[in-house]
Amino acid sequence: MSLKKYLTLRVWILIFFLIIAILSISPRLNTLGVEVTYSDEIIKDAGITSGDIIRSVNNLEIKDIKDFESALESIKIPEKEIIIITDKSTVTYTSKGELGFELKNLTVINSKIQGLENNSIIKKIDSYEINLEQDFINHYYDILPYSKLEISTTKKDYSLLITKVPSIKVKQVSSSNIKKGLDLDGGARVILKPTEEVSEENLTLMIEILTNKLNIYGLREMKIRSVSDNLNNHYISIELAGATKEEIEEFVAKQGKFEARIGDDLVFTGEKRDIRYVCRGDGSCAGIQSCGQTAQNEYICNFEFAIRLSEEAAQKQAAITKDLDLVTKETGTYVNETLDLYLDGRFVSSLNIGKDLKGNPSQSISISGPGVGKTSQTAMQNALAEMNRLQTVMITGSLPFEMEIVSLEEVSPIMGEQFTKNALLIGVLAFLGVLAVVYIRYRKLKLLIPIAINLFSELLIVLGFAALFKWNLDLPSIAGFVASIGTGIDDQIVITDELLSGKDKKETLSWKQKIKRAFGIILTAYCTTFVAMIPLWNTAAGLLRGFAFTTIVGITIGVLITRPAFASMMEKILE
Repeated sequence: MSLKKYLTLRVWILIFFLIIAILSISPRLNTLGVEVTYSDEIIKDAGITSGDIIRSVNNLEIKDIKDFESALESIKIPEKEIIIITDKSTVTYTSKGELGFELKNLTVINSKIQGLENNSIIKKIDSYEINLEQDFINHYYDILPYSKLEISTTKKDYSLLITKVPSIKVKQVSSSNIKKGLDLDGGARVILKPTEEVSEENLTLMIEILTNKLNIYGLREMKIRSVSDNLNNHYISIELAGATKEEIEEFVAKQGKFEARIGDDLVFTGEKRDIRYVCRGDGSCAGIQSCGQTAQNEYICNFEFAIRLSEEAAQKQAAITKDLDLVTKETGTYVNETLDLYLDGRFVSSLNIGKDLKGNPSQSISISGPGVGKTSQTAMQNALAEMNRLQTVMITGSLPFEMEIVSLEEVSPIMGEQFTKNALLIGVLAFLGVLAVVYIRYRKLKLLIPIAINLFSELLIVLGFAALFKWNLDLPSIAGFVASIGTGIDDQIVITDELLSGKDKKETLSWKQKIKRAFGIILTAYCTTFVAMIPLWNTAAGLLRGFAFTTIVGITIGVLITRPAFASMMEKILE
């Protein structure tokens, strides 16, 4: 029997979409290693960023997430006794890699060491004299116990000294372009609800603020969107890859507190009463002022943008700076204290205060800062990124309304991997079960071939559609696959029954009439299912959107592509 007989126009259309689906999915065989989704400053400073693929840690081969977690657990930081001499006391303590205090202009702040007082001046640590802050930086790894960490990625190898085990969140390297959602890839999902009625404009503003906050905290692989339920209640849905429930509870639902301080004195906050205007997107008052090369063969670009303070905030700034001394640096003359920016108590950035602002209650002031890079282009990009971040912090420092957590769930990457394996296993078992039932129904082995081809083709095209449009597949989406494929089986049985009918009846219908009658039933079922899915789009604050989407896409692809091809194949088989 010639294969050409079965290659009708409808079958060629099916083959065309199958090729497009495979190209969209782009399956890959080599998926060893793990992909970085989040890392702390230690790892970022070393040059490892989100998206890098780690292949080994300290010469231990990394094949999956379990290997990576075991490698991190094997890192041990030794203990060391440290002697600290200040202008007030001498303190001896045992360090396990943590310094136990912060240093600002040789002054101790945020001390966690018993006997080491805040605001005391560091004189000596162990045998090292600390006369300048650079002395402390130069001897940092001589003071603290450390371990060597070697990380090999697909781009390059890294070797660095660490005083604590770094925080790195990873996921399994994707074997295709299919984007897996939170349920399958790991992370945390939170549904937030404003404590009072908000407009669409304020909801959009809140999303911008939350996005900025999460960026500042280093959680960049995120998906934030507004959702609503059938009662028109508004929510904000946040999905964070690599985040934990504790991290979410720590800062996502907080209203946000932006502060600008000079030393211990509060100058202004993120409230509109303090900051009246921030220049953004205007080259006349915001941009890169200069770029140059440092003695360390790095490039540095300085940005500057204007803000306008309220009269009260300007007077406060003048009162605080009037008695401060002036110091000269490479980039100009400034007061000897910096303007320190904090968000939710977390230090964000430190800015120089120009000499013209000393004791001057000016409402129009300039915020400046540097961006450093190995090339001038990189330095400029870093400077622009830092400027944009500070502008956003000042414009949207605090949420306009308090938020409450309605729903909070966490899925570990390992559990997500197990979900994926279970879903594939159940899919294969369901596929075989359907074929078995169909064989029992018709007792004809040749009828299983077009049914199997149709089922596989429909699944592949829907996955290709999801990969092409970067739709995240989660557990509701998989349920949508099951629903659409179940509808597809029902449609195939309708077509098969129609084509096999008529043998015991007096009237004899043509193939065309039988297929037309079958598709009348199929279209009716399609319209009913389509309409039933629409209310689910916003049900449960949008958590069932994946189910509705994949069901609609699946049944639409079935009616337009796979069902016509199936009818054509069955017609040729039964001729």
